[in-house]
Amino acid sequence: MVAVKRSNCFHKNGHNVKCSTSNTPFMIIFAIIQIILSQIPNFHNLSWLSILAAIMSFSYASIGVGLSIAKVAGGGGHVRTALTGVTVGVDVTGSEKVWRTFQSIGDIAFAYAYSTVLIEIQDTLKASPPSENKAMKRASLVGVSTTTFFYMLCGCVGYAAFGNDAPGNFLTGFGFYEPFWLIDFANVCIAVHLVGAYQVFCQPIFQFVESQSAKHWPNNKFITREYKIHIPCYGDFGISFFRLFWRTSYVVVTAVVAMIFPFFNDFLGLIGAASFWPLTVYFPIEMHIAQKKMKKFSFTWTWLKILSWACFLVSLVAAAGSVQGLIQSLKDFKPFQAPE
Repeated sequence: MVAVKRSNCFHKNGHNVKCSTSNTPFMIIFAIIQIILSQIPNFHNLSWLSILAAIMSFSYASIGVGLSIAKVAGGGGHVRTALTGVTVGVDVTGSEKVWRTFQSIGDIAFAYAYSTVLIEIQDTLKASPPSENKAMKRASLVGVSTTTFFYMLCGCVGYAAFGNDAPGNFLTGFGFYEPFWLIDFANVCIAVHLVGAYQVFCQPIFQFVESQSAKHWPNNKFITREYKIHIPCYGDFGISFFRLFWRTSYVVVTAVVAMIFPFFNDFLGLIGAASFWPLTVYFPIEMHIAQKKMKKFSFTWTWLKILSWACFLVSLVAAAGSVQGLIQSLKDFKPFQAPE
């Protein structure tokens, strides 16, 4: 949302103007939207929002790739590229490059750590054939293959377009300035996508807390009672005071933390590092080994264990890189202000 405002400023005043814009008002707007959407009772009612978010994701990724291809095809001078990326001693120091590499591994881990919503998605599938596990295997294969294709395309074509001066995000980081209306549209798609993504990832957390609370305090009317409200053109909508209080509090807390610490990539890397190995690798592998009753030190058992430990090391270096990035960002830290 900030990028849209800055894009219009650059178009109006020129590309060399600073066009500084505070993140805080837009974070508050985002939080208000999430407070409203968070009152959706359960994960099963999110299919329309998930589909909309997926369409937005395809849209802005395609626009980014298209603009990068246009930039490469249009020429405009050779960009500095290298097989190993940014040059030590020119762009970064040796230690900076190592830390940035570790942090990028965390970002990649976050992009693939969808295990938090996997069970919830499977739970929404109908029991009719094909079975849930077969449907999820196919869905996972198609989903991971498609996203990997787009990730690789954005990364490779984006690097071809900008070389070692590539921005962290070639849409919000202003690798492109024109056509400003298309960049604005792509950034609006990003905003809409993140509105949906927030809900898809938060709903399992909401439902876990609410189900556990109802289990521990079944006679508490504040937690268990739900009131029906008739909404014109919609029908009856269930309102729970506990759901209203708890979900609103969660959104407010996350919004305040985001405004205090606006370090997007560093936090993504840290969250990715923390969740990738245990949820996406370790537990699935251990469950598979137990289900198949594999013998210790058999060929498959050995390679699965090697895979698990290798991913554990990946998570460790990703966490180290993200923590170092946060420490560096905190050196010039000013609460409720976006980093320069």
